[in-house]
Amino acid sequence: MARVFVYGTLKKGQPNYKHMINTAKGLAKFQGRGRTVEKYPLVIAGKYNIPYMLNIPGTGHHVAGEIYSVDDQMLQFLDEFEGCPDMYQRTLMRIEVVEWEGKGGAGEARAAAEGIVECFVYSTTTYPPEWVGLPYHDSYDSSGKHGLSYILRESRD
Repeated sequence: MARVFVYGTLKKGQPNYKHMINTAKGLAKFQGRGRTVEKYPLVIAGKYNIPYMLNIPGTGHHVAGEIYSVDDQMLQFLDEFEGCPDMYQRTLMRIEVVEWEGKGGAGEARAAAEGIVECFVYSTTTYPPEWVGLPYHDSYDSSGKHGLSYILRESRD
């Protein structure tokens, strides 16, 4: 099982969370909530209002999200869903645990107790330069006060 940190539309209560609980796509088990150890710019961009974490460490905010343990099938689905490696790139990042529900072996408990876990994160280095000038967010909610509601794939033209 691999650990994945999601910060956008795949979180609970967000438009694409349905994929995280669809066992036909693989297994994803909620482990807890966290935030990036390093700061990153989280922007909402493009005509479909998609959240992107720009891979510019040290800029922006500590981005909040959720930690999941996923099987190989779900990881493969997420790679495809996130357009990896063209739109997003999956990289390991250090995540500070804010709240932990995960159950697992001694390694899991020790990692959570130390407060830092390594997770795969879908961020991007392939973005238009003007995105760096967009507002940076510390957490994402499709119906947030930014007014930029995410447009589901099935609703796009």
